[in-house]
Amino acid sequence: MSPAGDPKQLEVLVKRKAFRTANGDVREILHDFSLTLEAGKIHALVGPSGFGKTTLLRIIIGLDRDFEGSVTLPPGTKIGMVFQEPRLLPWRTVLDNLKLAAPEASETALASLAKDLGLDDHLRNFPGELSLGQARRVALARALAIEPNLLVLDEPFVSLDAALARRLASELAALVERTGVTTLLVTHDIDEAIRLADHIILLGHRPAEIVGNIDVSLPRRAMTADYAAKTKALIGAILAENAV
Repeated sequence: MSPAGDPKQLEVLVKRKAFRTANGDVREILHDFSLTLEAGKIHALVGPSGFGKTTLLRIIIGLDRDFEGSVTLPPGTKIGMVFQEPRLLPWRTVLDNLKLAAPEASETALASLAKDLGLDDHLRNFPGELSLGQARRVALARALAIEPNLLVLDEPFVSLDAALARRLASELAALVERTGVTTLLVTHDIDEAIRLADHIILLGHRPAEIVGNIDVSLPRRAMTADYAAKTKALIGAILAENAV
């Protein structure tokens, strides 16, 4: 375990992670892969599809233990997870979905969180009565309801239109800044990573390895179009050079 006061919120070492394919071949996804996150920052993990991003998240949150290596978290770490799909219980109301995730949270606290995410008028609705954007807000609220030390998000805005994705990303950034929760966001959207992250981690090669680390030097609210364009061009060049 990391000692108290250590600024590193998460340390991952995957010596080897492999799958057996349908035809019996062994496909190595991660090899001698290490990742360290700084506490209180938003980190974006960016890379092409099929390069092990979701596999790495599953290892971090404990859903995949079939690997050689270790995941080190400070004592008492609580992980909030937002999956690619909202995964809400359809027979439960929005409020009940939140209560199931955070049974010790007061209804007042849950209502306040829902209000922050524009859900205060939907607490008594069932998931089937929500739009996809609203359902994704509920999934985010559910992850935050447990007051996590580590927030992990797997393509949380995928399949949303660009305007709604930007709005939800802004709401996420505001919540993270207010709570100070360490955040790891997996995305294939370079623009999204630049808008949200303090630090961008680029994956390439097979098995996957970190091919670039980029600190976003401009605060989110001070981001300029010119800086974003230059950063995007740099990321694109690194990913293209290390695509195989």
